[in-house]
Amino acid sequence: MAETQEYVMKVSGVFKDYGKTHVLQDMSFIVPKGSIFGLVGRNGAGKTTIMRIMSGLQEPTKGTVEYGFDHKKLGNLGALVEIPSIFPHASARENLIYQYINLGLKVDDSVDKLLEFVGLGNTGKKKAGNFSLGMRQRLGIAMAMAGNPEVLILDEPINGLDPQGIIQIRDLLISLNRDKGVTIIISSHILSELSKLATDFAFVEGGTVVKEIKAEYLEDAGGLHTEFYTGTPDLLIPILTANGLTARYDSESGVVHAKGYYNLTKIVVAANEAGVNIARVVTRETDLETYFVNFVGGKSNA
Repeated sequence: MAETQEYVMKVSGVFKDYGKTHVLQDMSFIVPKGSIFGLVGRNGAGKTTIMRIMSGLQEPTKGTVEYGFDHKKLGNLGALVEIPSIFPHASARENLIYQYINLGLKVDDSVDKLLEFVGLGNTGKKKAGNFSLGMRQRLGIAMAMAGNPEVLILDEPINGLDPQGIIQIRDLLISLNRDKGVTIIISSHILSELSKLATDFAFVEGGTVVKEIKAEYLEDAGGLHTEFYTGTPDLLIPILTANGLTARYDSESGVVHAKGYYNLTKIVVAANEAGVNIARVVTRETDLETYFVNFVGGKSNA
């Protein structure tokens, strides 16, 4: 990635050792300002460790993290790394007030506005220990948001949630990014959900970043791929391109390969009108998980 872009963080040559164990090895990447930056990697690849270093919870053995914002100002950098640190016998509001006090913030009506924003405004005196996992995650995000941070670091915020909880967290993060301009750095085991959120990705393998890509590139690498079997490929390709598909003919296999989403009925009708017979259609869709597995090899456990 070009270093001329405006960034909130630039990780350069970061190493992290625990005794003789090398967890991070020459890790480097840039987090663009205003992005939702997805860290993709298997268990043990180093995602949580680099997040702890970026949030100031740990020091690197070697290397640097440069900040494009005032990260030392309390509340300017929010982080939820691993499990939320909440008081189980306190309510959501009390937990958030404790966080405000911890950060030296004035306790005002922003506490209740923040609870409303994360969907916990009606929990009253209910103890956080009795919350569902999704509610605890939302409380953790609210606590990380105390102080109106410019950057939010979230490690596995949707891990273990049911489908409804995942949708709620996803919508919350999209709103944070688009409506409040918060840059979000996020990791997740659920790559299909991460692909719906992130604008940029860094693929982590063996304690280092092996590839950085933007979502647009991922969409180009993935998406819907279709194989059209026909005896008149020269006539079919113009029909496919007219319907917004990218198409090419493979002379060795005798198959027309097309990429993009389309209305099959519309294609078939147009083909019939042009005298083109489509004998067979085979489709496959590549998602983030498939792309990750194909890129780094082996079974994904990101």
